[in-house]
Amino acid sequence: MISEAVIQALKKFVPEEDIRLGEPMAEHTTFRIGGPADCLVQIGSRQQLIQVQRYLRLVEMPFFILGNGSNLLVSDKGYQGIVLQIGQKMSNIEVQGDVIIAQAGASMARVARTAQEHGLTGLEFASGIPGTIGGGIVMNAGAYDGELSQVVTQVNVVNSEGEFMELENETMEFGYRTSTIRNNPFTVTEVILKLTRGDREQIKAKTEDLAARRREKQPLEYPSAGSTFKRPKGYFAGKLIMDAGMRGFRIGGAGVSEKHCGFVVNVGNATAEDVRSVITEVQERVKEKFNVDLEPEILFLGFDDRQGYRNR
Repeated sequence: MISEAVIQALKKFVPEEDIRLGEPMAEHTTFRIGGPADCLVQIGSRQQLIQVQRYLRLVEMPFFILGNGSNLLVSDKGYQGIVLQIGQKMSNIEVQGDVIIAQAGASMARVARTAQEHGLTGLEFASGIPGTIGGGIVMNAGAYDGELSQVVTQVNVVNSEGEFMELENETMEFGYRTSTIRNNPFTVTEVILKLTRGDREQIKAKTEDLAARRREKQPLEYPSAGSTFKRPKGYFAGKLIMDAGMRGFRIGGAGVSEKHCGFVVNVGNATAEDVRSVITEVQERVKEKFNVDLEPEILFLGFDDRQGYRNR
């Protein structure tokens, strides 16, 4: 439980209407799963973020940075702490020539659409990724041979001391589904992208082609957190799972997608434990049959034995 003293302190930094107690996390994840967080605070500016983080660290209150919840599984018990959501209230996008400056809460789809509208190419791959640009930076989101590391020039963050920092691409330690943000207590506030001038119609055509391929191959009709597992070196997770005979495997309301075995989906009122049980069973079967370890790409929050990362 959050004490009244903490609640009153938070009201000094953010508007009272942006503080929600006992907020159901199922309303803030693309899995549509998750129990209540003790408190959810919608962050509206970098200054608010700095002030709230400094205070929460001072009183040693656990907190988690949330974007669109598109890569996150929250426990059925919820989260004992404060969720700081960087979303709609911090989602401004500015275009300066061939440079886009996007606040962390802007969706990747909206940033990609803005690029298209201004005749800028290089971000078409991101048009169908459901997360925020801040969350995408954390895991170096990518699809169809593109990833954010290819177009990011600078990432602005707030560090653990509540200090503002500017990180150049070379210092971001981008890798496959990782970055320095994932391994350090930094919170993304803005992202600067350098794109290339292109033909609007060609950009639109490429975006529509990728969207059609996504609809054809991915189970977009069910709630999920996207690709459930990272790609093992030398393999494709979906094919390993299919070859292990797991297509359509179900526990409760969660199951391996019939359309794409790399996705665990909420086929109907799944609990977080249903999803985690499916993930565990898939890992064990693939390990037994192929001696390959599948590492989850999604993050876990509120589980006693798993740690969620601070940005998503």
